[in-house]
Amino acid sequence: MSTPGDPAPDPAARYSLDLARVRRAFDRAAPSFDSAAVLHAEVRRQLLGRLEFMTLEPKVVIDAGAGTGHASRALARRYSGALVVALDLSPRMLALAARQSGWFRRFARLCADAERLPVADAQADLIVSNLMLQWCDLDRALAEFRRVLRPGGLLSFTTLGPDTLNELRSAWQQADERTHVHRFIDMHDVGDALVRSGFEAPVLDVERYTLCYGDVRKVALDLKSTGARNAAAGRARGLTGRGRFAAMESAYEGYRKEGRLPATYEVVFGHAWVPNSERGARDSQAISLADVRRELQARRRP
Repeated sequence: MSTPGDPAPDPAARYSLDLARVRRAFDRAAPSFDSAAVLHAEVRRQLLGRLEFMTLEPKVVIDAGAGTGHASRALARRYSGALVVALDLSPRMLALAARQSGWFRRFARLCADAERLPVADAQADLIVSNLMLQWCDLDRALAEFRRVLRPGGLLSFTTLGPDTLNELRSAWQQADERTHVHRFIDMHDVGDALVRSGFEAPVLDVERYTLCYGDVRKVALDLKSTGARNAAAGRARGLTGRGRFAAMESAYEGYRKEGRLPATYEVVFGHAWVPNSERGARDSQAISLADVRRELQARRRP
């Protein structure tokens, strides 16, 4: 149903994101992120665990979508001789990452859009990205990752698949016709995008997680607290009316089991390599990570 005067929903807009809104949402969520990001922490643990099976001696590592810096700190400990760069769209997330690191300031910070990395070609040996790619145009972000990785470099990542929040999406569909939950890309389409971007030997698999809640308002609060606000370009503008929200709540109740409401997440794990045979040309207009390394070393000096 649509309220009189609402524009007709644009099907294509469901897959397009408002980047400025994404940035604002994560800026606002920075103080509450760690306390609510239970899923992020578990997926991050598994993603980093998979790197143990890779024979790697990287000199430069980029943590894309670093958030409050937990993966950056773990990567700096694991690859003690490497320069680790925490990259995020949100300046407040990166500021919090710096404060939380305390004395362990062994990673640099770079506030930038993953679709437009201010980094020269062929600079990094490893890019790790945990639950960030769903907030990007996938092809643009992968093309940038491919560009900044050196020959033989590795991309290891997680993103969300189409079954994510299917209960919430279905409940909203019964309440109105607007887009309230993002559409997420299928694992096979992610694999195709990797190949289009010039990666080779992609390996992908899916894990499913279910978080349980007492009521749907807590589901919404956790999403808000982790920055996962509705940023779809085709989202409803203005406040959601009480009647629509109540209709969604009623529909969500149909999923209740053993007194709890489920929220399902489909997580795609993947990694792919840059072919060894190619040589990346450096862009003199972009930042050299060697310069970042020198700056970081200068900051450490008394």
